[in-house]
Amino acid sequence: MALTSAIASAYLSVSRWKLSTQPLPDKVIVIGAPHTSNWDGIFMAISMWKSGRTFSFLVKDSVVKAPVLGWFVKKIGAVAVERSAAHGLVEQVAQRIREADTFTLCITPKGTRSPRDFWKSGFYRIAMEAGVPIQLGFIDRNTRTFGWGPTYQLTGDVRADMEVIRAFYADKVGIRPEKTSVPRLRAEDEAE
Repeated sequence: MALTSAIASAYLSVSRWKLSTQPLPDKVIVIGAPHTSNWDGIFMAISMWKSGRTFSFLVKDSVVKAPVLGWFVKKIGAVAVERSAAHGLVEQVAQRIREADTFTLCITPKGTRSPRDFWKSGFYRIAMEAGVPIQLGFIDRNTRTFGWGPTYQLTGDVRADMEVIRAFYADKVGIRPEKTSVPRLRAEDEAE
C-alpha cells in the first residue's frame, strides 16, 4: 500500500488534474462516470491508492488473460467477468461483500467507453443484494477533477434512484465528451 500511495502522490504532484473525494463507507460500490477513456481507470486507481483503500474492479476476462497486463490487473484487484454470460456474478460479488469487513468495488456502469443507450444494471443489483451504498465516482474534464462525490443508498425505486444519479453527473464531462452517455437503466422503462 505504501508503494501505490507514493505513486498516487507523485502523479498528483505533477498533474494538472486534482483529486476530490468524500468519505467512503467501509463497504461500498464506487460507480464511475462518464466513462469515455482508458484514463478513467487510471484515475480511479490513483484516487483509491491515494485514499489508502484496497479495491476490486470488474474487467472483461480477455484483459485478465493477457500475458503481462493480466498479471498486473489481477495484482491491483481485477475480477474477471465473462461478458457473454452472467454466471451468477451479482450473487457471487454480493456474497463477497457481505462476508467482508471492508470491501470497495469500483464499476463503470456504462460497461464500455463507447456511447450506449443504457448502463448495465449490475452495480444496482449488487448494491441492492449486498445492502451497501454506492459512491458517485467521477471524472470531469471541465474542472480537471476526478475522484468521488457523495454516498447514496439506493432505495429500490429505480427511476427515482437514477434521477439522483443523473443529477450528479449532469455537469460532468468525460475526457472524450463525444463518447458520453446519459445514465439510464433499461429497468426504468420496465417500471412504467
